[in-house]
Amino acid sequence: MNNPLKHDIKIVNMQDIEATSIKWLWSGWLPLGKMTILAGAGGCGKTNLSLALIATITRGGSFPDGSQCENFGKVLIYSTEDDPADTLKPRLLANGADISRVSFIAGRANQQGKLEPFDPAKDFPKIEQYIKTNPDLKLLMIDPIVSAVSGDMNKANDVRRSLQPLVDLANQYSFAILGITHFAKGSVNNNPADRILGSQAFSALARMAWSAARRETESDYILVRAKSNISTLDGGIRYQLESVMVAENIETTKTTWFGTIEGSAKELLNSAELIGGDSGSVVDTAKEFLTELLSTVEKMSSKEVQAQAKEAGFSSASIRRAQERLNIKPFRPHGEKGWFWSLPKIHRLDEPSNF
Repeated sequence: MNNPLKHDIKIVNMQDIEATSIKWLWSGWLPLGKMTILAGAGGCGKTNLSLALIATITRGGSFPDGSQCENFGKVLIYSTEDDPADTLKPRLLANGADISRVSFIAGRANQQGKLEPFDPAKDFPKIEQYIKTNPDLKLLMIDPIVSAVSGDMNKANDVRRSLQPLVDLANQYSFAILGITHFAKGSVNNNPADRILGSQAFSALARMAWSAARRETESDYILVRAKSNISTLDGGIRYQLESVMVAENIETTKTTWFGTIEGSAKELLNSAELIGGDSGSVVDTAKEFLTELLSTVEKMSSKEVQAQAKEAGFSSASIRRAQERLNIKPFRPHGEKGWFWSLPKIHRLDEPSNF
């Protein structure tokens, strides 16, 4: 007679589960055993900054925020967008990586031993043997992450079906997954997490999402946490891309870190990418925002202006510069405790123009 309990669901009482803390490869940014997504517009150096982080991981150096990489080790790369010989290796060298600790998935062998193209949607579970023989693997980079999805990348079920076995491997062997993707078209000014291509699908599986963007007015780039279930979203990292020569006069690029920057992800991204006015600058867009906000009221408290500006995604610096260009002079009415802003008549939308 069959055991009636043989196929029962396993139930575990919480008293029998040991509580553990999140294990980090990069504290607050890159968790071990989980998937992180990096998204950004073309040209903001997503791959390059990832290779710079890989360099830190391979040599146990310092991360961009000054914290030390304590879990240094090996990195495995799967990329369909960049050639390992003329792009990835030169950039790794430029960023100071220990290339003996970096490997690249070049294909898979068939039953006859011949090399065939690697199919990430089917073959990733087969890397377990490599992981077992390389227990010091700390990061798997997939560029682009959508190449590992079989089906519709916008459907959570298809994404989970394709990537869950890989995430399970990462959890079992305690390495991080960094998947690179793009911003969805027409997503400027959306919440940072909603800008990621296939965001609803990937957000169901990834525990961390980063966004990268170029700041035209500052001539640099920023990296922020667009979504996180396990850390804060405040603050970002500044960086720049620099042309260098490596090996025998091979021209390539490296990432130079400029330290941390304060602000929320939405504020930092919007201030970097908002477009408005003929000049297309963030300050011009901030001027339009203040003009519309203050045209319909006689005065508005400074706190309310700043609160609405922050909600709209403007940085304090952009609003301050727009305020100066509009010649808005904060004032404190008689009997009031706080300061107020009022738009000069020349800028009011409901006033006749003098020109």
